[in-house]
Amino acid sequence: MTHQALAVTVFILGLLVTALLIVVLALARQVGVLFERVAPMGALITDSGPRIGDSVPKMDLTTLDGRLIAVGVAGDRSQLFFFVSPDCPVCKRLLPILKSARTAEAGWLDVVLASDGERTVHERFVRERGLGDFPYILSRDLGLMFRISRLPFAVLIDGSRVVRAKGLVNNREQLESLFIAKEIGSPSIQHYLDRAAVK
Repeated sequence: MTHQALAVTVFILGLLVTALLIVVLALARQVGVLFERVAPMGALITDSGPRIGDSVPKMDLTTLDGRLIAVGVAGDRSQLFFFVSPDCPVCKRLLPILKSARTAEAGWLDVVLASDGERTVHERFVRERGLGDFPYILSRDLGLMFRISRLPFAVLIDGSRVVRAKGLVNNREQLESLFIAKEIGSPSIQHYLDRAAVK
């Protein structure tokens, strides 16, 4: 009787494991379908400031440590102006990602940190966060030109001072979407995907 009960128990367990395996496979398939339907979310573009494709005025700026930076570097290099604030927790979380992206894209990209406010507060921020390698600009005029209202915000311009991508950036994917948008020649990832869906 004991052997019979054990055999029935093993049989029932086998059925349960098989049913569970079928459910897991069905869920995996549904997750795959969901990923195909949900497009990646790029940087959140705002309507204010220069539009993508617009030229920005020539500006010569000075970094916290006295270096001169021109908006727009002639040639094949591009500039990413990354607007931050010492009081912005998302900005602080993104700094290691920004450092990694600067290294990965060093062949064509110069990253410039930008903000405004009291100089001593920003100098302390640079020291505490290890940002001495970044050009760091305090310029109210630069923020006004790009109409920065929320942070962290990034603007990618090419050597001709043309805005190639911009947007509110909250994570690595949104930061990288700016580089991809420039690479594919589209105002944004969303614009590219919408256009592809229509075709």
